[in-house]
Amino acid sequence: MPKAYVFTRYGGPETEALVEQDRPSPGPGQVLVAVRAAGVNPVDWKQRTGYARPGAGARELPAVLGNEVAGVVEELGPDVTGFTVGDEVFGNPVAGGYAEYALLPTSVTAHKPAALSFTDAAALPIAAATAYDGIHQLGLPSGATVLITGAGGGVGVAATQIARALGLTVVGVASEGKKDFVEELGAVHVPSGPDLAERVRAAAPDGVDAVFDLVGGEVLEAAATLPDDRTKLITGADRETAARLGGGPVERARTAAVLDEVARLVVGGRLRPFVTGTFPLDRAAEALRTVEDGHARGKIVIEVAR
Repeated sequence: MPKAYVFTRYGGPETEALVEQDRPSPGPGQVLVAVRAAGVNPVDWKQRTGYARPGAGARELPAVLGNEVAGVVEELGPDVTGFTVGDEVFGNPVAGGYAEYALLPTSVTAHKPAALSFTDAAALPIAAATAYDGIHQLGLPSGATVLITGAGGGVGVAATQIARALGLTVVGVASEGKKDFVEELGAVHVPSGPDLAERVRAAAPDGVDAVFDLVGGEVLEAAATLPDDRTKLITGADRETAARLGGGPVERARTAAVLDEVARLVVGGRLRPFVTGTFPLDRAAEALRTVEDGHARGKIVIEVAR
């Protein structure tokens, strides 16, 4: 039977297990994909603890972990058009992606360009798409300055590159250990820690036009003091704090069109997925701990052998 990495109840890592499950069958508007790679994101472990996006229903347990995959279409659901068996695709699964098979809704599934590997494609539907949505939501003109907190993580790495491709100056907040990495992306590095706002002002004496927060909490509180226009304060990590400060969340499009755009950026050489670690499915626990512990640079991907 196909294998999947699940959490059996809400809680910590002790709730996770590699199990065998029946191969799922696609419903209307869905495709069944033989997974070749699955991206690992902070939202994965947060969902294990009980987090759910606003408006999302309760998950049936055990639940498969993971929110982005790349693979090969094996079966079409009723009323599916635009896809055929054998197509190489990537997107957001219906109910988990750390598995040998996953169901994808065609509304958030894109054809994978031949020049894009499965591993790199699996790193795009959450991190790169969130980054793309956020940077375009800010709507800054070329030459403006954006502060990105969490610049060394999966979304931050993509956001920095997309911003630079649009001609923006980027100030990236990350740990001192990620300084060289952040600067390699073309950002001005500012170390995280106390007195953050003062260090950002020193690094960007002409001011910051917008903030793209990916950390939340005290970091977001400090960053919010920098832009004059709080409508240019968005977060992918702490919508409650952002709302209190006059900002808002990243408005996710969650469309195949955005996936097509980020894939074009990668193929065109303007966006590197920066997959810095890969793990087989039977080591999914290690992959998730790397992200949950906050030590990952760039993206971590689970590769599924066929």
